[in-house]
Amino acid sequence: MYLEYMILSTQVAWLFILGIPIACIAWTVTHEEVLKEPREYCVKCSHRAKTLAGRKFFYLFTCEYCFSHYVTAAMLAITNYQLLFTDWRGYLIGGFALVFVANVYMSLFALLRGDVKKVKLEAENEEARKNENAIN
Repeated sequence: MYLEYMILSTQVAWLFILGIPIACIAWTVTHEEVLKEPREYCVKCSHRAKTLAGRKFFYLFTCEYCFSHYVTAAMLAITNYQLLFTDWRGYLIGGFALVFVANVYMSLFALLRGDVKKVKLEAENEEARKNENAIN
């Protein structure tokens, strides 16, 4: 991406698009069942590590906000994304903007997922009540 040719609307579009894979990766690593065992190992290590650096390193894999910073850094290196400026300031502003957008996406996903779980649980409870009433 050559920023000198990229207009602001394109930069903003990239911001919202790049936030999606950042959020997806950070959420998957820190919440999803597929990585549950490595995450539980990291939780144990974050509590048992003898050094502060060790505790913080392992904690990184359990916190979506923390982990999103590292995913963003990797995404900046891969895409060369810069926001507003063509020098180090563009990386800095773009990086923090990407972290913000990714965390908004993850918050919205968490709310949506919580609502879906609530509706599913209510349906299961209603079904159990119907079965109980049918037996009596």
